[in-house]
Amino acid sequence: MKTAMIGLPERWDDTFDVVVVGYGYAGAIAAIEACDAGRSVLLIEKMSYPGGISICSGGNIRIADDAEKAFTYLKATSAGTTPDDVLRVLATGMTEIPDYFKRLAEAANATVDGRPSPGNYPFPGVDIDIFGYISIDTIAEFDAAEAYPNVSSYLPPHRAAGIRLFKVLEDNIARRNITVRMATPAKRLIRDASGTVCGLSVETAAGVQNIKASHAVILACGGFEANSEMQSQYWQEKPIMPVAFSGNTGDGIRMAQDVGADLWHMWHYHGTYGLKHPDPDYPYGVRVKRLPDWVPGRGVRDNVKVPWILIDRNGRRYMSEYQPYTQDTSARAFSHFDTLTQEYPRIPSLMIFDDDAHGTYPLCAPTFNDPDLTFDYSAEALQELEDRILKKADTLDDLAAALGIEVAVLRETVDRWNAACNAGRDADHGRPPTSMMKIAKAPFYYAEVWPLCQNTHGGPVHNVHQQVMNGYGEAIPRLYAAGELGGVFGHLYLAGGNLAECFVGGWVAGRHAAALPAWTDSSAKENRVAALHK
Repeated sequence: MKTAMIGLPERWDDTFDVVVVGYGYAGAIAAIEACDAGRSVLLIEKMSYPGGISICSGGNIRIADDAEKAFTYLKATSAGTTPDDVLRVLATGMTEIPDYFKRLAEAANATVDGRPSPGNYPFPGVDIDIFGYISIDTIAEFDAAEAYPNVSSYLPPHRAAGIRLFKVLEDNIARRNITVRMATPAKRLIRDASGTVCGLSVETAAGVQNIKASHAVILACGGFEANSEMQSQYWQEKPIMPVAFSGNTGDGIRMAQDVGADLWHMWHYHGTYGLKHPDPDYPYGVRVKRLPDWVPGRGVRDNVKVPWILIDRNGRRYMSEYQPYTQDTSARAFSHFDTLTQEYPRIPSLMIFDDDAHGTYPLCAPTFNDPDLTFDYSAEALQELEDRILKKADTLDDLAAALGIEVAVLRETVDRWNAACNAGRDADHGRPPTSMMKIAKAPFYYAEVWPLCQNTHGGPVHNVHQQVMNGYGEAIPRLYAAGELGGVFGHLYLAGGNLAECFVGGWVAGRHAAALPAWTDSSAKENRVAALHK
């Protein structure tokens, strides 16, 4: 295996003060801040199109009214996996995002919407009501479907705030003297003999080129949702399907490891459950309807119904299908491994519901940023996709036969569920009573359900300046990471928190990198001589 280049190349093909790798939210913010600090900036993206997984997000950025209370919540949700000083930077940044956000919006002729929204979990002694969301509400003369025809969020394009937010960032990039190069994958970092990151090699249509970064390299190239090999080394459950983007294959993790980076939170991913597309070549899992979050102890909306239950391949129900933050934690229950049979009995699981529940709402929410895909987000198209995925059985006996489950076991599971619906209480798994729907009226519908990874949290450890740290707690000189690449969430995620990290981590990295004194080839040679002498 080749390693990072140690020693300067014979020549540099290009030179910039700061090189940012990855054109999603975090990379865009880092580039903007480094440019506004007076530095020349190169923003590169491996794919031929921008946006990464960011553009597929809900676009609701987590904000806070009180930095100290926000820190207290983040500390509780991290369960000791992230240092306090790093969490404090994010907490403080959450209080600064609204003003920063509004400046970006004004430059793009956009309007902003904000609303209160509590933290996801009621930790004892923690005030969760100091949080909220901010998003882009409107952009003058902007048609999301026309501007980004190959992007699908879990909402129709005209309702997708994540797409509007990326448009605002693109407009802000375009207003600045920032060099943007698409289809330019970063290959490996270049260091001098002292270990200082001096640049990187990139792949271009003209071949591999060496780009000098006289101040720093900022890695904002996402996680490893689309790298099943890396997932198999860090996650117990398998397989897990990616949701939206094929470009996040762990490139930044490998490059950072190559120069000695320590890693954290590699087990943790933003995971839900979903369906397999009927087209075998379709590269992503299909999300099911995005269910509203709810806070334990505060109840749920009375009008939220969940038509289905999930059972394992033995016919047993094993989890609440409607968790407080279903989009984040529900994949965890799929990880059970049965040593008796040496298999994962919940991968895939089985979704079942009856004729009364059928048609409660569109079941599918296809999500992607991919030039090879398009989707007409209409009621007709959603129904057609659902009809291709769902299968039907006329009786419970037929359903059991189709699923390969003992009839007695399936009937026991369905009878127990219907009794819970009648009682208005799920004693087994605590699902909210108002969401429960009986399985009684034929025909019955079913589909395989799989764990889906929407984004990962793991990656290189960073400090309060977003500098990448080695295994001894030392900053690797002139190397930064931002966004999903090594996020702070190592235990329970806070909805909208990754987007807050993109902004706060992006501006921290961009400003700190820009403030560094420039290195020169002569200083690098002096470092090499000193290192050899030592």
